[in-house]
Amino acid sequence: MQPRDFSLYGAVDLGARQAAAQRRQQAAQAQSQPGGGGSAGAADGTVIDVTEETFNIDVVERSRTTPVIMDLWAEWCGPCKQLSPVLEKLAAEAGGQWILAKVDVDANPQLSAALQVQSIPMVVAVLGGQLVDGFLGAMPEAQVRQWIDQVLEVAENMGMQLANGPAQDSAAQDSAARDGLARDGTARDEPGQDEPAGAGARAGVPGARAARDPQHPRGRGGPAGYGPGVPPMPAAYAEARAAMERGDLDTAAKAFEQELAANPSDPIARSGLAQVNLIRRVSGYDQARARRDAAERPGDVEAQVRVADLELASGRIEEAFNRLLGAVRRTSGDEREQARAHLVGLFEILPPNDPQVKKARSALSALLF
Repeated sequence: MQPRDFSLYGAVDLGARQAAAQRRQQAAQAQSQPGGGGSAGAADGTVIDVTEETFNIDVVERSRTTPVIMDLWAEWCGPCKQLSPVLEKLAAEAGGQWILAKVDVDANPQLSAALQVQSIPMVVAVLGGQLVDGFLGAMPEAQVRQWIDQVLEVAENMGMQLANGPAQDSAAQDSAARDGLARDGTARDEPGQDEPAGAGARAGVPGARAARDPQHPRGRGGPAGYGPGVPPMPAAYAEARAAMERGDLDTAAKAFEQELAANPSDPIARSGLAQVNLIRRVSGYDQARARRDAAERPGDVEAQVRVADLELASGRIEEAFNRLLGAVRRTSGDEREQARAHLVGLFEILPPNDPQVKKARSALSALLF
């Protein structure tokens, strides 16, 4: 696992946050009543709900002393309802060694965009204010335990002092061993590129294999950009990151644009600029109105573009791509070009080899040629 820097770019007021707030209020009321529900982890503070407003304190700052594992979920997501109870159980068993931070992606689209959520459930860990390796999809409990063990090992290697959690019982140890956990806490193999996300594919966080390989040029030293033997972060990236942390998206965009002017093929700068532009657009949308307009006017490309932005920011990537592919199919002339250009712009947010990008590119080519 190799940490990478990331930032939350500020707060955005979208309609879904109201529904999420109501769910949190109802859950809090249920837990406060005699015999109310709620996990033991929620009661002792090892399971917390996180929003865009509380992210910096509850996740980034807390992760400097205690590992934080983020569970990105949504109310409509069936696999999320299978995985979340497993994570809550393990958080309670850990006794404070790590904190489970739950994020509703529908209520926090800006945070989802900043984390490059591609599908849910998505689980990632934050150590020392940095994002590390994660996984997509609902995995069996034994494999989740194995992954958490690896996260805690990385935390210790970074110099974090972990709380004394309960020892893992022999049955859990045997299960982890059967799943390929070596004596040093690392896995024998990672899932292949063709493994489906629903089977627990690794999340798109770079450097997972490198950090476990001491011979890899990125596998030595500390976090990316700061460890010995690793080149320092380019000035443009540092400037953009600082601007994002201040909520100054215009300055962040300018920094990425300057980097692209000097290095037009820089993939990090292109992706960073595309993310900033998405967040700027989404922050200005009225979510309820945008969805209503798109439903009432399927031939209105501008309406479809707005909802595609919202879908991508919430991690519904395939839905966003399919929406714009449909707009390309139904329109012609300038409107068709508008839909095509916006779709290509959304491709920039994800890695070029992302399977969903490849699939959508092929579909777009078939429509155009």
